[in-house]
Formats: sequence, C-alpha cells, structure tokens
Amino acid sequence: MSESLYSSCAEVLSVCQAAKDDLAALLDPNTGFAPRIRQLCRDQITEAENSASSDVSQEELDVLRMEANTWGLLQAVMPARKTEPEPHVHPRTLLAKNPYTPTSTLAQAIMHSSVLLTELVVVLEWLHETAPQPQHPEATTGYWKFTKHNVMQALRTGSGIREGLVKELDPDAMNRGDGRSLAADDAGSEKSLAQALYSFIRAGRLDEAVELCRKAHQPWRAASIRGSLLFQWRAIANEQRDDDGIDDAEDAEGWQGNPRRKLWKSTCARAALNPNLPDPERILYAALAPCPQTFSVLKSACRTWEDHLWAQISILCEEKQTADMIKLGGGFWDGGLAVLENMPSPPSQEEDAAEEEEWEREATSTLETLGSVHVEEGPIADHAFHVSQLAIILDRTNSLLETFAAGLRDGNFDPQSSEYPTMTRFFAHLCLYLRMIDIPVPPLATQVILEAYLQVLEAAGQRELIAMYAGALGDNAVERYAMFLTSLELTADINERRLALTRAREHGLDVHRVAVVTAERTIDRAFELLPQMKGPLPSVIALQASPSDIELLLLRSIEWTTFEDGTYDTALEQATVILRYFLGAGRVSLAKNLFFTIWDSLDRVVECQSLEVSIMNRDTRAAWLSDYKGLIDQAYDAVVKLLTSDWMMPDETGDHRSRELIRVRQIYVPELILRLHVMLYASREHVPENLKRALELANIVADSRYKLYDDFLHLDGRRLGEYLDAVRRATIAGLEGGGSDPFKIFLS
Repeated sequence: MSESLYSSCAEVLSVCQAAKDDLAALLDPNTGFAPRIRQLCRDQITEAENSASSDVSQEELDVLRMEANTWGLLQAVMPARKTEPEPHVHPRTLLAKNPYTPTSTLAQAIMHSSVLLTELVVVLEWLHETAPQPQHPEATTGYWKFTKHNVMQALRTGSGIREGLVKELDPDAMNRGDGRSLAADDAGSEKSLAQALYSFIRAGRLDEAVELCRKAHQPWRAASIRGSLLFQWRAIANEQRDDDGIDDAEDAEGWQGNPRRKLWKSTCARAALNPNLPDPERILYAALAPCPQTFSVLKSACRTWEDHLWAQISILCEEKQTADMIKLGGGFWDGGLAVLENMPSPPSQEEDAAEEEEWEREATSTLETLGSVHVEEGPIADHAFHVSQLAIILDRTNSLLETFAAGLRDGNFDPQSSEYPTMTRFFAHLCLYLRMIDIPVPPLATQVILEAYLQVLEAAGQRELIAMYAGALGDNAVERYAMFLTSLELTADINERRLALTRAREHGLDVHRVAVVTAERTIDRAFELLPQMKGPLPSVIALQASPSDIELLLLRSIEWTTFEDGTYDTALEQATVILRYFLGAGRVSLAKNLFFTIWDSLDRVVECQSLEVSIMNRDTRAAWLSDYKGLIDQAYDAVVKLLTSDWMMPDETGDHRSRELIRVRQIYVPELILRLHVMLYASREHVPENLKRALELANIVADSRYKLYDDFLHLDGRRLGEYLDAVRRATIAGLEGGGSDPFKIFLS
C-alpha cells in the first residue's frame, strides 16, 4: 500500500472529525467521509495502473477496488438510515384519489412505503454503478449482412437457399423449428450483440443498450428493451409540479414507457424459458424481466459475487413491486375498467405490517444465501469485503465488526499478507465513521480493530499518525499511545519525543498522563532487561564500560517527564529510582547524569592536580594553586555535607528499596571517605592545613550520629582497616616536621 494513502485517510478523518456535529456534512454525497475515502482508493488505483514502476500487485488493486466500492455502498445506504424520510402518499391513497394513476407513480409510492425495498433499490443502483465496463461488439454495416447476401444470391440465381440457412430475414426466422440458422458471421455477431446488451443491462444503462440496438440495425430489439420502462404520464398523475414550466413542456410530449408492461414481462419470461432460443438471448430476457421462474437462466450468466447479488436483488425488487401492484388491483393501466368497477377492499394496517414483515424475512433469508454462493470469477463469497457488503446491506454492522475483531484476536488473519493493511484500515475507519454518524459500535471490537490498525501504522513507520488513532480508543487512548511511545526506545531523539507529546495534545489526549505512563513503561522495560543488584559490590574506581542500549534507555526514560512543568515532580521521583540503580550497579559515569555531581567534584581536583608542572612561573603557579585549593574546598564541603546528611539512608523495613539503599551506601560512603582523605593527604605540601582536615575527617567517621563506620562492614567493599591505615599514614606525616607529639597537628 502506498505510504501516502495512510496520511491521506488520516487527513480525511481529521477534517470530518472537526465536523462531527454536522451530520449533513458527514453524509454529503460529494464531500462526506465515505465518498472522500472512496475517491482516495480510486486515485490510488489510477496511480498504480498508470505507473510503469508501481510495485502494487493485481491482487492489491482488486482489494483496493473492493474497498472503494464498499465505501460507495456505505454512502448509498447510510444517509437514508440516518435521516428522517420525507412523507409520501400511500399507493392505495393515490388510487383512491385517481384510479388512472400511471404505473410509474404507483411503483414510486410502493417503493417509498417499504423501507427495505427503498434500500434494495439504492443497492441496485450501486451495483449498476460498480458493474464492469460493458462490452462493445464489432460494428456492423447492415442487418444480417452475410445471411442477406446468401439469400439474395440464391433468389437471383435460382439455385435455391443453401441447406440449413434461413429463408426469411425477419427476427423470428431462426425460431420456426425447422433447424435453420444464420450465416456463421451473422450468428457470431448476434451472439456478441446479445452478450453486449446483457452487459449494458447489468450496468443499468438501458439507454445505451437501446442505442446499440439501433446501431446494429435492430430497432425491434431496441423496442423490446424499452418495454421494461414503467408507464409514465405526468399530465394525469397527482404529482407536485415545479413552477418553472419545465414539467409542462415534458407533459406536452404525452406519455412514456410501456402501458402494457405486465404483458411484456410475461412474454420476456416465456422467451427466457424457451430452450429453442440461444442462451445469450434467454439470458438477455431473463435480465430484462427478472423473476423466480427465470432465476436459473439468469444465474447461469452470473460470474462474480456481485453478479449474484445483482440478480437476487433485481428479482426481490421486481417481485415486491409486482406483488404490491396485484394487491392494489393494478389500477386502470394493469387491470382495465374491470378493476375500476371492483376495487379490492384495502387490508388493515396490521395486515399490511404483517405482510411487510414477512416479506422482509423472506428477502433477508434470500440475501443470506449469498454468503455461501459459488462464484466462478473474482473474490469468493466469504471474502472479507463481500462479507462486509452483505452485512451493510442487511444492517448488521455490529455483528460484522465483532466477527472481524474475533478473527484478529484468534489470529485468523496473516499480518504479512498483502490484504491485511487494507482490511485493517477499512475496518478501523468504518468504526470511526459509524461512531461519527452516531451509529453504535461494539466498544471492545472497536478497540481490537483500532489496535490492529495502530500496529499496521507502526510497521509502516507512520509515527505521526499514531496519536490520532490512539485518541479514538477512549479510556485506553493514553495507555495505547504510551505503549507506542515506549516502543520508540532510542530511535527518537529528544526533539522527536517532544513532538510526539505535542501530537497527543492536538488529538485530545492528557499529555501529562501520557508522559508519566510512557516513562513508567520505559523504566519497567529497562529494569526487566537489566541485571539485578545483587552479588559482590562493584568497583567504582575501575575503568567504566561504555553504557549499553538498555542503560541509555533507562537513563533517557525521564526525558518524557521533563517537557512539561506539571510532570517535574514525577521526573524527580523517577530520577531518584534510576540514580539508585546506577549507583548500586557501580555505574558512576551514568549516575553523574542524574544529579550525582559529587563525583565530578573529586574528578576536577584530580584533573587540576595533573596540570602542575615544574616550569611554572610564579604568577602561573599562584593561579594554579588558587584554583587547586578552591576545588579541594568545594569537594570537601560537598562530601562532608553528603556524609553528615541522611543521604540514601535506609529505613528498618528491610524491603527491596532498603536493601538497595544499604548497597549504595556500602559502595559509595567508604569510597568517598577514602577519596576525600587521599585528596587532602596528597595536597598537604601545597595546602598544609589539609592534613589537619584529613585527620579531622576521622572524627566524622567515628561519630555515632552518622554511623558511617557501618558502611565499611560489607565483605566485598572497602574495609575499615584500609581507612585506618590511611589515617595512620596521615598521623605519621604530621610528625615529619619534628617532635613526637601526634596531637601536634590538631593544635597547630
């Protein structure tokens, strides 16, 4: 599927959602939701067919064409279902007022009196619109030209008519039972013409079929086709007239159609059932006057599922019209004066309703058989789009959505198939369309379908569209969009993440909630993959390995909660959890990115110390010494402040968090004490008072208020003996200036 189709459908959805309170706009035949999507499908088909480099398969094009047709069907039937019908006069009332009411006016009244019949007529028009392009036979230069030439030649020469060739040239010449036929070329032309005429009738293009007969020099056949038109005479019909005079001009031309259509129909039926006629002829007449008696003939011409649907609905509509006309007595034009003298008594409203209900059950039962009908060409009857079209016609969209959702849940559809993206896109937009026009849809099925389409969008890389469709999930919208954002992992930089949250706001999602849930999901996923903090304490002075992708994912997880002021508190809480993990894992280089800047203070002292060289002049050395002393003071203040506070102090619950805190303190408290002591001790030559500060640090370590000595007790960590040995060396260094008083350094 073209990537542009995803965004184009989303654009249509966005436009129509903005007008969701305007039902007329949503159902507009040109700019409504369904016709817009249908046009997108048609444009896609045209583009693929005209592009030499298109990689779209014929199967994908067929599915796309079926989708376009299905949106056309929705546009055909939904406006009538969602709008109040205009009041119409009952056909019995028409006849009571005017017994000479033309049959076309009665037929219109019969149609308007039955909701299902009205819909079936609309569906029939849709089938005409979506029918294959009619065939055009080869042009002929005369009526049975080759047969005529042979007959005339025989008459001129007196040699007699060739054996097996017809002797006359009237239309019934082949049907006199003598076994004679036309010349081969003319017989072929007749067959092609009959087949072409059937294709025009299948497409509902009677006028073009009539014109084709005239061009083929067969006006009698044109007359037989026009016999299907209902008798119309507006001058004597009780119909409302326009004030522009156009109707008067039409009325001046007199009546139109067939006033003896009942007789014409029975004649067509007899012709269709006549085994002596060629099959194309029989099929043609069965299509002109469909009825149950000729159904087997008409069915023989049905190749596709749509053909079968057209045949069944044609018969249902024709039979309903005929049955209701019989109940009315047919009026003057079908029954003559006898009907006017003996008008049948009208049935009660209850009887009318019961008969209508019975007919609806029969019609529904007939249409249901199309779910398993055998087709010879094109997609089979249980193809998803055929199932959808039948469900739409039967007004069973809820059942349709639930069935498709169940198939998705049960894994009945292969996500790798070429049809899967088209199917999920159609059903997702169908759910949203029905919801926009206030037709209830099953919520659980809708969620399953939208979720499937979101996965299709993710697989197609349509990140910018996820928020729009996730927003349609209702209560699950935040969770689903957060799931998508979580799946981005490290593929999105900080700007893309910020933009993704902006899209959430544009489509009505709670941005703060999305950010928090995304961060939480990311942290949970990272912790599932990272090793647990257990075993020996790690070394924090060894060379740090480069961070893994999972560690970076955990580190960047709090980006989601740093874009909005309202999520700063959550960001701080999450950063604390992440910091605790990195410290417990000995990942100081990563922890430094999360407020653990004290390590940088110590590293800056070491870096400054390394800058000392022996060839410094006085001013340079003085500047360096000032920087060096200042950095030491900063590091000393920071470390002492941390040691004398409740930093990472566990409670007495003994839970997982307390164990983590104990581990962190056992790693970093001894390390910080030793590093600070060594830093002060190493700087004694440049800052003599630092030796005294190094020895005073031991008082802080020994202070029972802070219990820093407890953090030296882990077997794998720095032992207290190491620190005491460092203190001993500092004490000895205090005696280097002379004397034997070890406390002299404290008094100086």
